[in-house]
Amino acid sequence: MADITLSAAVRQNLLTLQTTANFMSDVQNKLATGKKVNSALDNPGSFFTASGLNSRASDLSTLLDDMGQSVQTLKAADQGITSITKLVESAKAKANQALQTQSQYERKQFAAQYNELLTQIEDVAKDSSYKGKNLLAGDGNDLTTIFNEDATSKLKIGAVDYTETSLSQGLNLSDLVEGEGAAAALELRGGKTEITLTDGTTTLNTSSTLADASLIASTTTSLRFVNASDDSSLGTAITGASSVQDLVDGLNAIDGVRAEFDNSTGKLSVYSDEDFRLTDGSLTASLASTAVDATAFSATTDVLSNSASFAVGDTMTLTDGNGYELGSLEIEDDTSVGDLENFINDFQGVDADFTSASGSINIISETDLALTSDNSNFASDNFSTPSTGVSIDALTDSGFATDNEINRVLDRINNALSSLRSQASSFGTNLSTIEIRQDYTTTMINTLEEGAGKLTLADTNEEGANLLALQTRQQLASTSLSFASQADQTVLSLF
Repeated sequence: MADITLSAAVRQNLLTLQTTANFMSDVQNKLATGKKVNSALDNPGSFFTASGLNSRASDLSTLLDDMGQSVQTLKAADQGITSITKLVESAKAKANQALQTQSQYERKQFAAQYNELLTQIEDVAKDSSYKGKNLLAGDGNDLTTIFNEDATSKLKIGAVDYTETSLSQGLNLSDLVEGEGAAAALELRGGKTEITLTDGTTTLNTSSTLADASLIASTTTSLRFVNASDDSSLGTAITGASSVQDLVDGLNAIDGVRAEFDNSTGKLSVYSDEDFRLTDGSLTASLASTAVDATAFSATTDVLSNSASFAVGDTMTLTDGNGYELGSLEIEDDTSVGDLENFINDFQGVDADFTSASGSINIISETDLALTSDNSNFASDNFSTPSTGVSIDALTDSGFATDNEINRVLDRINNALSSLRSQASSFGTNLSTIEIRQDYTTTMINTLEEGAGKLTLADTNEEGANLLALQTRQQLASTSLSFASQADQTVLSLF
């Protein structure tokens, strides 16, 4: 190319065309990329400044994604607290229901339901995780949200532990003892003898003397009440001068013995829970006709009134340890062992089963229980002073057994609700903070990208006008080059 000689005019026009072509290439590149600075060669200052701005915007964009995940983690925890609060309120309702009844059995059922609610609270807490992070699961679950690219601005959210309701730093709600029942047996024994008191021709009445009844040979001889099994003395001896009424009163004063006298028939009926007999004061003569052979009841059809423990008109009462009356049964002349068994079985938490081999009703109760009677001879044993009845002391009482225990649970529940509301408020504040920083970060990213764009983005309208101007210049330069070349072409006319 160095051997080719161009005129000055041609060379000038050619340079102009080349320069215009370069300008057109730059403008076309700007229009194609939308940027006026595509590399450091275009404008080092603008390029590197824009790169820094875009890099920060990219970093903040990544943090913005993390903030979004933190929001979802907090929302999961908030939903968990909302559900837990409802469950705690349900537990409070159970405690209040227990407080409104005195029935130990009902309270025992409420205690079991209360414990089930605590189990559900723990399950909800364990299920409130998001992407492996659970703000309701305690240690190792603290959440840190970073707000800027160098991690100098951040928010740390401490986790609480509701996965174990008994934790003192959590809800401080412990499972209640549901209670374990116990058993007792009511032995049913009895016997009866009837003596018609006469003077040989006519029946006697309550004012007649025992000598008149021929029970004792003379008014000076004494009559004794004895335990037929060992002849031990029972009660105070009475003499033949005593009246029939004195005899009846003396019999009724003995534990486990009941006597009834019918004036119209002169019939003395003696009931006993143990083998019993009358004898003269020297124990040399046994009045066989007055002996009572007390045996164990052997069938559910046996009539209860054949025992000294039961008399027609007696009222049997079943109560629990709180004195709550489950029910009562009035003894009638045909009330049987089976009737008593069915009466006890009528109530929830109590089970009765009569065993003919032992003559006993075996009673199992889930709570403290007392079977009592207004008959002073009820549940007497071996002529001893009768107890207050048949008592069952549960091995353990439920956690709702007494009003004081229920009120203590209610106090803890109220504290737990206060803690839940406070924690929900704390999480709500943290959530608002992160959402505000989200909005701020989004705006900052837009600001950074806008600033970078102002340094590097091309004005397409301006560049379009430049391209049109360059195209015009190119056409003019081509025309000018053509004119410059015509002077060199004149020499051809010589040939």
